[in-house]
Amino acid sequence: MKRVLVIGPGGAGKSTFARQLGEALDIEVSHLDSAYWRSGWSKPSEDEWLRTVTQLVSGDAWILDGNFGGTLGLRLRHCDTIVFLDMSRLLCLWRVLKRRLLYRNRSRPDMAEGCNEKLDLDFILWVWNYSHRSRPKVIKLLSEQAEGKQVVWLHSPREVRKFLRLLATDKPG
Repeated sequence: MKRVLVIGPGGAGKSTFARQLGEALDIEVSHLDSAYWRSGWSKPSEDEWLRTVTQLVSGDAWILDGNFGGTLGLRLRHCDTIVFLDMSRLLCLWRVLKRRLLYRNRSRPDMAEGCNEKLDLDFILWVWNYSHRSRPKVIKLLSEQAEGKQVVWLHSPREVRKFLRLLATDKPG
């Protein structure tokens, strides 16, 4: 487990999990939200974003958390492990609302500077509809491109804690 993707709906806990996994494995973590967004929520050009992702996946060891479906295929080709945080939409929505309150009028640690936490109807709907719209596409892509890779499918905070605990006990030294 040296090149790890952490994917799942908004509010699933991808950034927190990636940070904890990075600490457990002593591997650098890159948050795609932070790499993608520019101050004031401006977007990079498609070419610039592709160059950024290509650079991120070129290393020997990395953990990337985030979705960004347009580059998921590229990231899947370069990873050796995929962790899919397949959490319930109610939990995800609760966490998104909680995050909004926690980081009101400021950027969260896994987000680009100058991108204050926001919550709008489009994002709420994306989180709510993830299981019907995005999840089937992700599952299809995993079935097509995950052969030979370790796929870890976690469905609850309890499973996340158990996975991290087992990883810590398996760690040499």
